[in-house]
Amino acid sequence: MTIAVGLLLGAGLVLGVSPWLWPRAAASKTRGRRPLDGVRDRLRQAGLGQVSAAVFVVVSVLFGVAVAAGVSAVAPVLAVAAVTGVVALAVPFAVVAARARSRRRARRAAWPDLVDHLVSALRAGRPLAESVGSLATVGAPETRQPFLLFEREVQSSGAVSPALDALKDRLADPVADRIVETLRMAREVGGSELPTVLRHLAASLRVELAVRSEAEARQSWVVSAARLGVAAPWIVLLLLSSRAEAASAYNSPLGLAVLGIGLGVTIVAYRLMVALGRLPEERRWFA
Repeated sequence: MTIAVGLLLGAGLVLGVSPWLWPRAAASKTRGRRPLDGVRDRLRQAGLGQVSAAVFVVVSVLFGVAVAAGVSAVAPVLAVAAVTGVVALAVPFAVVAARARSRRRARRAAWPDLVDHLVSALRAGRPLAESVGSLATVGAPETRQPFLLFEREVQSSGAVSPALDALKDRLADPVADRIVETLRMAREVGGSELPTVLRHLAASLRVELAVRSEAEARQSWVVSAARLGVAAPWIVLLLLSSRAEAASAYNSPLGLAVLGIGLGVTIVAYRLMVALGRLPEERRWFA
Protein backbone atom coordinates (compact mmCIF):
# COMPACT_ATOMS: atom_id res chain seq x y z
CA MET A 1 0.00 0.00 0.00
CA THR A 2 2.83 2.39 0.84
CA ILE A 3 4.48 1.77 -2.52
CA ALA A 4 1.19 2.31 -4.37
CA VAL A 5 0.61 5.65 -2.60
CA GLY A 6 4.19 6.67 -3.39
CA LEU A 7 3.73 5.83 -7.07
CA LEU A 8 0.49 7.81 -7.24
CA LEU A 9 2.18 10.78 -5.60
CA GLY A 10 5.06 10.51 -8.06
CA ALA A 11 2.68 10.42 -11.02
CA GLY A 12 0.92 13.52 -9.70
CA LEU A 13 4.21 15.35 -9.30
CA VAL A 14 5.24 14.41 -12.85
CA LEU A 15 1.99 15.75 -14.26
CA GLY A 16 2.30 18.92 -12.18
CA VAL A 17 5.83 19.84 -13.22
CA SER A 18 5.78 18.44 -16.77
CA PRO A 19 5.04 21.85 -18.42
CA TRP A 20 8.32 23.18 -16.99
CA LEU A 21 10.41 20.04 -17.36
CA TRP A 22 9.41 19.31 -20.97
CA PRO A 23 7.95 22.45 -22.59
CA ARG A 24 6.36 21.89 -25.95
CA ALA A 25 8.42 23.18 -28.82
CA ALA A 26 6.98 26.05 -30.78
CA ALA A 27 6.78 23.86 -33.87
CA SER A 28 4.57 21.34 -32.06
CA LYS A 29 1.91 24.00 -31.60
CA THR A 30 1.17 24.08 -35.28
CA ARG A 31 -1.90 22.34 -36.53
CA GLY A 32 -1.50 18.69 -37.44
CA ARG A 33 1.32 17.93 -35.00
CA ARG A 34 0.83 14.94 -32.72
CA PRO A 35 1.80 14.93 -29.02
CA LEU A 36 4.81 12.64 -29.54
CA ASP A 37 6.23 14.52 -32.52
CA GLY A 38 8.51 16.57 -30.25
CA VAL A 39 9.94 13.41 -28.70
CA ARG A 40 10.30 11.85 -32.14
CA ASP A 41 12.22 14.89 -33.44
CA ARG A 42 14.51 14.83 -30.43
CA LEU A 43 15.23 11.12 -30.98
CA ARG A 44 16.11 11.83 -34.63
CA GLN A 45 18.41 14.64 -33.56
CA ALA A 46 20.10 12.26 -31.13
CA GLY A 47 20.67 9.67 -33.85
CA LEU A 48 17.99 7.33 -32.47
CA GLY A 49 15.41 7.73 -35.19
CA GLN A 50 14.80 3.97 -35.27
CA VAL A 51 13.44 4.09 -31.70
CA SER A 52 9.68 4.57 -31.39
CA ALA A 53 8.68 7.67 -29.42
CA ALA A 54 5.87 5.81 -27.67
CA VAL A 55 8.19 2.96 -26.63
CA PHE A 56 10.72 5.49 -25.36
CA VAL A 57 8.12 7.25 -23.21
CA VAL A 58 6.76 3.96 -21.82
CA VAL A 59 10.26 2.69 -20.97
CA SER A 60 11.07 6.01 -19.26
CA VAL A 61 7.92 5.81 -17.14
CA LEU A 62 8.62 2.19 -16.19
CA PHE A 63 12.18 3.10 -15.27
CA GLY A 64 10.94 5.91 -13.04
CA VAL A 65 8.43 3.61 -11.34
CA ALA A 66 11.07 0.91 -10.77
CA VAL A 67 13.53 3.38 -9.27
CA ALA A 68 10.82 4.86 -7.02
CA ALA A 69 9.88 1.39 -5.77
CA GLY A 70 13.51 0.51 -5.11
CA VAL A 71 14.15 3.74 -3.20
CA SER A 72 10.99 3.29 -1.14
CA ALA A 73 12.26 -0.13 -0.07
CA VAL A 74 15.60 1.32 1.09
CA ALA A 75 14.40 4.69 2.42
CA PRO A 76 10.69 4.44 3.36
CA VAL A 77 9.84 8.11 2.77
CA LEU A 78 7.04 8.68 0.27
CA ALA A 79 8.20 12.11 -0.82
CA VAL A 80 11.79 10.99 -1.36
CA ALA A 81 10.65 7.95 -3.36
CA ALA A 82 8.35 10.12 -5.48
CA VAL A 83 11.05 12.73 -6.17
CA THR A 84 13.56 10.02 -7.03
CA GLY A 85 11.04 8.45 -9.39
CA VAL A 86 10.47 11.78 -11.13
CA VAL A 87 14.21 12.32 -11.50
CA ALA A 88 14.66 8.79 -12.84
CA LEU A 89 11.83 9.33 -15.31
CA ALA A 90 13.53 12.51 -16.55
CA VAL A 91 16.95 10.87 -16.90
CA PRO A 92 16.30 9.20 -20.32
CA PHE A 93 14.94 12.48 -21.69
CA ALA A 94 17.97 14.33 -20.34
CA VAL A 95 20.36 11.79 -21.87
CA VAL A 96 18.65 12.03 -25.26
CA ALA A 97 18.63 15.84 -25.06
CA ALA A 98 22.35 15.89 -24.18
CA ARG A 99 23.13 13.53 -27.07
CA ALA A 100 21.05 15.68 -29.42
CA ARG A 101 22.88 18.83 -28.30
CA SER A 102 26.24 17.13 -28.82
CA ARG A 103 25.28 16.03 -32.31
CA ARG A 104 23.93 19.50 -33.10
CA ARG A 105 27.27 21.01 -32.09
CA ALA A 106 29.13 18.55 -34.33
CA ARG A 107 26.78 19.27 -37.23
CA ARG A 108 26.93 23.01 -36.63
CA ALA A 109 30.70 22.86 -36.90
CA ALA A 110 30.49 20.72 -40.05
CA TRP A 111 27.92 22.74 -42.02
CA PRO A 112 30.25 25.51 -43.31
CA ASP A 113 32.64 22.97 -44.84
CA LEU A 114 29.73 20.96 -46.24
CA VAL A 115 28.32 24.05 -47.90
CA ASP A 116 31.76 24.82 -49.37
CA HIS A 117 31.94 21.30 -50.81
CA LEU A 118 28.45 21.73 -52.24
CA VAL A 119 29.40 25.04 -53.86
CA SER A 120 32.52 23.46 -55.35
CA ALA A 121 30.50 20.61 -56.83
CA LEU A 122 27.93 23.00 -58.32
CA ARG A 123 30.64 25.23 -59.80
CA ALA A 124 32.22 22.14 -61.35
CA GLY A 125 29.02 21.64 -63.36
CA ARG A 126 27.66 18.60 -61.53
CA PRO A 127 23.87 18.22 -61.31
CA LEU A 128 22.20 19.37 -58.10
CA ALA A 129 21.21 15.89 -56.93
CA GLU A 130 24.68 14.52 -57.62
CA SER A 131 26.25 17.48 -55.81
CA VAL A 132 24.13 16.86 -52.73
CA GLY A 133 24.86 13.13 -52.84
CA SER A 134 28.61 13.81 -52.94
CA LEU A 135 28.36 15.13 -49.36
CA ALA A 136 28.05 11.52 -48.20
CA THR A 137 31.84 11.17 -48.46
CA VAL A 138 32.85 14.38 -46.63
CA GLY A 139 32.10 16.09 -43.34
CA ALA A 140 31.23 14.73 -39.92
CA PRO A 141 30.11 11.10 -39.51
CA GLU A 142 26.73 12.34 -38.19
CA THR A 143 25.88 13.83 -41.60
CA ARG A 144 27.20 11.18 -43.98
CA GLN A 145 24.46 8.57 -43.54
CA PRO A 146 21.53 10.91 -44.39
CA PHE A 147 23.26 12.10 -47.56
CA LEU A 148 24.12 8.52 -48.51
CA LEU A 149 20.45 7.53 -48.18
CA PHE A 150 19.49 10.58 -50.23
CA GLU A 151 21.83 9.49 -53.01
CA ARG A 152 20.38 5.96 -52.98
CA GLU A 153 16.80 7.24 -53.09
CA VAL A 154 17.52 9.50 -56.05
CA GLN A 155 19.27 6.69 -57.91
CA SER A 156 16.43 4.25 -57.26
CA SER A 157 13.43 6.51 -57.91
CA GLY A 158 14.78 9.51 -59.81
CA ALA A 159 12.51 11.82 -57.77
CA VAL A 160 14.56 14.59 -56.16
CA SER A 161 11.86 16.49 -54.23
CA PRO A 162 10.69 13.52 -52.06
CA ALA A 163 14.33 12.63 -51.44
CA LEU A 164 14.97 16.20 -50.25
CA ASP A 165 12.01 15.94 -47.86
CA ALA A 166 13.36 12.67 -46.46
CA LEU A 167 16.83 14.20 -46.13
CA LYS A 168 15.40 17.12 -44.17
CA ASP A 169 13.55 14.76 -41.82
CA ARG A 170 16.64 12.63 -41.20
CA LEU A 171 18.89 15.58 -40.47
CA ALA A 172 16.25 17.36 -38.32
CA ASP A 173 18.43 20.47 -38.25
CA PRO A 174 17.52 24.15 -38.81
CA VAL A 175 20.57 24.75 -41.01
CA ALA A 176 19.74 21.68 -43.07
CA ASP A 177 16.18 22.99 -43.50
CA ARG A 178 17.49 26.27 -44.93
CA ILE A 179 19.91 24.54 -47.27
CA VAL A 180 17.35 22.02 -48.50
CA GLU A 181 14.70 24.68 -49.14
CA THR A 182 17.27 26.83 -50.97
CA LEU A 183 18.19 23.88 -53.17
CA ARG A 184 14.54 23.07 -53.79
CA MET A 185 13.79 26.65 -54.85
CA ALA A 186 16.85 26.74 -57.13
CA ARG A 187 15.79 23.46 -58.74
CA GLU A 188 12.16 24.49 -59.28
CA VAL A 189 12.66 28.16 -60.19
CA GLY A 190 16.17 28.11 -61.61
CA GLY A 191 18.80 30.84 -61.54
CA SER A 192 22.56 31.22 -61.44
CA GLU A 193 22.89 32.74 -57.97
CA LEU A 194 22.74 29.50 -55.99
CA PRO A 195 26.53 29.19 -55.45
CA THR A 196 26.70 32.82 -54.32
CA VAL A 197 23.81 32.36 -51.89
CA LEU A 198 25.37 29.21 -50.45
CA ARG A 199 28.75 30.88 -50.12
CA HIS A 200 27.21 33.77 -48.14
CA LEU A 201 25.36 31.22 -46.00
CA ALA A 202 28.62 29.42 -45.21
CA ALA A 203 30.24 32.70 -44.16
CA SER A 204 27.33 33.58 -41.86
CA LEU A 205 27.41 30.08 -40.35
CA ARG A 206 31.11 30.45 -39.51
CA VAL A 207 30.52 33.78 -37.78
CA GLU A 208 27.58 32.35 -35.84
CA LEU A 209 29.62 29.28 -34.84
CA ALA A 210 32.48 31.41 -33.49
CA VAL A 211 30.15 33.62 -31.44
CA ARG A 212 28.14 30.71 -30.06
CA SER A 213 31.24 28.70 -29.12
CA GLU A 214 32.66 31.61 -27.14
CA ALA A 215 29.36 32.23 -25.35
CA GLU A 216 28.91 28.54 -24.50
CA ALA A 217 32.43 28.35 -23.09
CA ARG A 218 31.75 31.36 -20.85
CA GLN A 219 28.35 30.17 -19.64
CA SER A 220 28.92 26.43 -19.21
CA TRP A 221 29.83 26.91 -15.53
CA VAL A 222 26.32 28.22 -14.85
CA VAL A 223 24.72 24.96 -15.97
CA SER A 224 27.27 22.91 -14.01
CA ALA A 225 26.56 24.96 -10.87
CA ALA A 226 22.81 24.46 -11.35
CA ARG A 227 23.17 20.68 -11.57
CA LEU A 228 25.42 20.52 -8.52
CA GLY A 229 23.12 22.78 -6.52
CA VAL A 230 20.08 20.65 -7.36
CA ALA A 231 21.65 17.23 -6.75
CA ALA A 232 23.57 17.87 -3.52
CA PRO A 233 20.71 18.48 -1.03
CA TRP A 234 18.61 15.60 -2.37
CA ILE A 235 21.52 13.17 -2.12
CA VAL A 236 22.01 14.22 1.51
CA LEU A 237 18.26 13.82 2.10
CA LEU A 238 18.32 10.32 0.60
CA LEU A 239 21.15 9.33 2.96
CA LEU A 240 19.32 10.75 5.97
CA SER A 241 16.11 8.93 5.02
CA SER A 242 17.78 5.58 5.59
CA ARG A 243 17.52 6.24 9.35
CA ALA A 244 14.22 5.24 10.98
CA GLU A 245 13.74 8.45 12.98
CA ALA A 246 14.41 10.63 9.94
CA ALA A 247 12.02 8.53 7.83
CA SER A 248 9.22 8.92 10.37
CA ALA A 249 9.79 12.68 10.55
CA TYR A 250 9.71 13.11 6.76
CA ASN A 251 6.57 10.93 6.49
CA SER A 252 4.66 13.27 8.80
CA PRO A 253 2.39 15.94 7.27
CA LEU A 254 4.84 18.68 8.20
CA GLY A 255 7.75 16.73 6.73
CA LEU A 256 5.88 16.13 3.48
CA ALA A 257 5.03 19.82 3.31
CA VAL A 258 8.67 20.80 3.80
CA LEU A 259 9.83 18.35 1.12
CA GLY A 260 7.11 19.53 -1.27
CA ILE A 261 8.15 23.16 -0.85
CA GLY A 262 11.79 22.17 -1.28
CA LEU A 263 10.97 20.30 -4.47
CA GLY A 264 9.12 23.29 -5.91
CA VAL A 265 11.95 25.67 -5.06
CA THR A 266 14.49 23.25 -6.52
CA ILE A 267 12.64 22.93 -9.83
CA VAL A 268 12.10 26.68 -10.20
CA ALA A 269 15.72 27.49 -9.32
CA TYR A 270 17.12 24.84 -11.66
CA ARG A 271 14.97 25.88 -14.60
CA LEU A 272 15.88 29.52 -14.01
CA MET A 273 19.61 28.84 -13.88
CA VAL A 274 19.50 26.63 -16.96
CA ALA A 275 17.52 29.26 -18.85
CA LEU A 276 20.10 31.89 -17.91
CA GLY A 277 23.08 29.71 -18.71
CA ARG A 278 22.07 28.10 -22.02
CA LEU A 279 21.84 29.77 -25.38
CA PRO A 280 18.53 29.35 -27.23
CA GLU A 281 18.51 26.79 -30.01
CA GLU A 282 17.52 27.81 -33.50
CA ARG A 283 13.99 26.79 -34.48
CA ARG A 284 13.09 24.65 -37.44
CA TRP A 285 10.91 26.95 -39.53
CA PHE A 286 10.63 24.54 -42.51
CA ALA A 287 10.00 21.27 -40.63
